[in-house]
Amino acid sequence: MNTEQTVVVLCPYCAQSFEVLVDCSIGDQELIEDCEVCNRPVTMAITVSDDGSVSVATKSEDV
Repeated sequence: MNTEQTVVVLCPYCAQSFEVLVDCSIGDQELIEDCEVCNRPVTMAITVSDDGSVSVATKSEDV
């Protein structure tokens, strides 16, 4: 299993996609990254499954 994986996420503010590097060795995690397009903070709930696949759910700070 790769310990790092690049995932494309969708900004909840501007609806543009950007890439995030996820450290899969940590497992499930939550982090905040600024959107590369509009620079607003995006909260990401990252889930790493047993087979190494990664899913990311994004939400805005004002929700």
